[in-house]
Amino acid sequence: MKALHYLVLILMFTGFYGNAQFFLSPEERDSIDRFGRINHENMMQQLGITELRRGRTPDQSAENAANYDQSKADPCPELPEVLVTKKGKKVEDANDWWNIRRPELVEDFEREVYGRLPKNIPDVTWTVKVEDKEFVRRTPVIVKQLVGHVDNSSYPSINVDINAMLVVPANVEGPVPVLIMFGRPSFPAPAQPSQEDMETLNTSFKELMIKHDPKLKAIFDKYPAYSPITRLPGPNFWEPLPEGDLPSTEQLLNAGWGYVTLDPSSIQADNSAGLTHGIIGLVNKGQPRKPDEWGALRAWGWGASRVLDYLEGDELVNAKKVGIEGVSRYGKAALVTMAFDQRFATGLIGSSGKGGATLHRRSYGESVENLAGMGASHWMAGNYMKYASAKASFGSKTGCDLPVDSHQLIALCAPRPTFISYGIPEQGDAHWLDQKGSYMATIAAGEVFKLLGAKDLGVSNDYMQEEMPPYNTDMLDGELAWRQHDGGHTDWPNMKHFIPWVNNFLEYQKAPR
Repeated sequence: MKALHYLVLILMFTGFYGNAQFFLSPEERDSIDRFGRINHENMMQQLGITELRRGRTPDQSAENAANYDQSKADPCPELPEVLVTKKGKKVEDANDWWNIRRPELVEDFEREVYGRLPKNIPDVTWTVKVEDKEFVRRTPVIVKQLVGHVDNSSYPSINVDINAMLVVPANVEGPVPVLIMFGRPSFPAPAQPSQEDMETLNTSFKELMIKHDPKLKAIFDKYPAYSPITRLPGPNFWEPLPEGDLPSTEQLLNAGWGYVTLDPSSIQADNSAGLTHGIIGLVNKGQPRKPDEWGALRAWGWGASRVLDYLEGDELVNAKKVGIEGVSRYGKAALVTMAFDQRFATGLIGSSGKGGATLHRRSYGESVENLAGMGASHWMAGNYMKYASAKASFGSKTGCDLPVDSHQLIALCAPRPTFISYGIPEQGDAHWLDQKGSYMATIAAGEVFKLLGAKDLGVSNDYMQEEMPPYNTDMLDGELAWRQHDGGHTDWPNMKHFIPWVNNFLEYQKAPR
């Protein structure tokens, strides 16, 4: 036990403790699965569903194999009209869009797809836990570790502290644009103690260890020059840059942008068991949610909006030029965030698939049934499960019965610069994501961008006729952009295209000191 105690102390002092990976035990996983099933079955009961259709699998030998035949991918090719109101009136101008059609779409998406935000969400109080001056390769930066505490006085047994990290370049004239990125926050290059301070730490640390185990004194006496705590390598300003693209965060800093990494799990767990915990559980006081209440995608978006609240008061940040970014499930969340919060100036939506930019109606790769199953239904509103029902009090429904689809979600972002990004299946951005279904949705959304005076992809809005271009083709002339890079399940290769593209629309110029 003492050895373990010393090991933890050493790891803490040498900087490895935060990177240690502690995996769930089989018992813990079983518990999560059990409570996930309970929450999933509770929602089925609320909706009157007795049987859901099985989700698809990428395994082509399985009975429920995903369809990868484009000729069978569009069972209901006619999409819901984006510029026709519920009363059948054609949307003629921006006033009709903002005052009639857009609110109709928001209502449908909230009720049937992503869920409504409750009216009684508690306030968030932000604290700068740590502020540090660091170097990221050759760029001096200011780093702020942010904690957003959600008022839980109404239900103290659930605590929600939003975890985020703000990094801004210190060598440009501020305030700077910032991209909020869903991911794991960490200090990029923590400042380290001086050699003198390191000696003080080593002296105290040796004394602490000897106090706990006097036998260690003989070892330290045997190696008097040994220091258990050592400095990590500092930045090498003369080191040549690596081949290929720099990490996205470094590309942003070099372009005069800052970034925030936001931990979604600090807002809402990424599993069905977590629906009675996190921000959703806090608001519901630990009780199951109702069918039209928010899921994790909307909760993560709410958290990003609360980060933007903080940024609006930080003098280092140009809060009028804050964007949102994410890949995969976080690409879904990024698109949902931008669609519902018009304060976000831009979005980079990476490989978002079903529930993101890909059409729900498409039967190609991932299906509505996959999103309605226990493993993913927590992303969506409970009502979304209706569209995977095989047997229910209301009969059965499919994705073709949805009143809205993803082209309309993309349209909710108009006219702000919106970049839809994908990779290629050969490099790991699997067919499962249905890149073509996202391209079709982007094409169809273009009507709204043009209505509001922006540019779309520059082709027709006939989503059934327009062919998806070859990868590495730039479609970046308008506020609505599409680019499929030649990499895998990431938007990293498109960052070098996103930055100049969005700078052009945000009219931001880097001004080095």
